[in-house]
Amino acid sequence: MLGRMSTTFEIPTLHTDRLMLRAFRATDLEAVAAMQANPEVRRFLGGNLLSRAESWSLMERVLGQWALRGYGMFAVEVEGRCAGWAGVLHPLEWPEPELAYSLDQPFWGRGIATEAVRAARAWAFARLDVTRLASFIMPENARSARVAQKLGAVRDGTTTIRGFAVDWWVHRK
Repeated sequence: MLGRMSTTFEIPTLHTDRLMLRAFRATDLEAVAAMQANPEVRRFLGGNLLSRAESWSLMERVLGQWALRGYGMFAVEVEGRCAGWAGVLHPLEWPEPELAYSLDQPFWGRGIATEAVRAARAWAFARLDVTRLASFIMPENARSARVAQKLGAVRDGTTTIRGFAVDWWVHRK
């Protein structure tokens, strides 16, 4: 029999006018898998399409960051459906915590990313001991750069993340 982890942690739920930002649930798998199998969505997330099993592992990693760091990515729920995620991503090799976000294609162009990121950023600045967060955005990802700009982030150079050249956008408290 496998042992059970005894550590507990809490992922808050945030509400905006149209959205709920919450912990990922097992029932989000189909939506996440569909999103991760879409070439247009994956274009700026490394390019490789993810299988259903890889999408499950992605959700596990997202939840694990909450346990290990006390912060992480929220599932963005729109109209009762998981539409993507927004929150603070901080893999070990990242130079600093990232205010990261991604939505499934049917939710693009509706201001949902801006609304979700604004809520996640406000939570992070209120709860975490940080005065800035980065957003690492591929230069050709104009949609994501517009979200960062709308939220007042400033482009502050470039770096390489997992072999990809990215613009380094800075959000200040």
